[in-house]
Amino acid sequence: MSVQDFELVIGDKNWSSWSMRPWLLMRQAGIPFTETSIRLRQPDTREQILAHSPTGFVPALKWQGVVIGDSLAICETIADLYPTKKLWPSDTVARAMCRSAAAEMHSGFQNLRREMPMAVLEKHPGEGHTEEALADARRVVSLWRACRVRFGRQASEDQGFLFGSFSVADAMYAPVVTRFLTYDVDLAALGDDGTVSAYMDAVMTLPSMQDWIRGAEAEEAAKSPV
Repeated sequence: MSVQDFELVIGDKNWSSWSMRPWLLMRQAGIPFTETSIRLRQPDTREQILAHSPTGFVPALKWQGVVIGDSLAICETIADLYPTKKLWPSDTVARAMCRSAAAEMHSGFQNLRREMPMAVLEKHPGEGHTEEALADARRVVSLWRACRVRFGRQASEDQGFLFGSFSVADAMYAPVVTRFLTYDVDLAALGDDGTVSAYMDAVMTLPSMQDWIRGAEAEEAAKSPV
């Protein structure tokens, strides 16, 4: 498949956590695509998105004459189309748990999302540390530790990610990694023994993550008045 096969419609890289997920997955896996960016929080944002996707939300993947909405659906589609990229673990149990972790991120952690919205270029230490948001964060820390200990460290090719090599689950949780840094979440207080901190370092040093951050910086610079 070539770059002409996929068009990924996304929102601002500083804010759009759902856009980050499939973008990161595709870039990290080396899958070419054209990128269409729509500026969020503008009077015509919804109108601009509706020109690409009937859902009125980003991200949206345009492929083969159809529009695939929702981050997890896009990631699932890419994993299906590129089985040799091994975006799900090959072991049956590990794959089941990887899917479970991805689905939990997709449907859960509403308090964390609301109180600590993604802002990859910003620093807001201490903000959003409500009891409910930190309860979500504690669950994330527990999940990441469990995945690294049970599956990641035992994988034949452990590259520091939840299940060894980069997977859909890592793409789904990447925005949470940035949230913990933006809001200076105390990982040790939530039960981290260093495992989660090391995992976050692995995510943040991904070439694709660094590309995303540079893209966010360029977008923000373009918004600034001359």
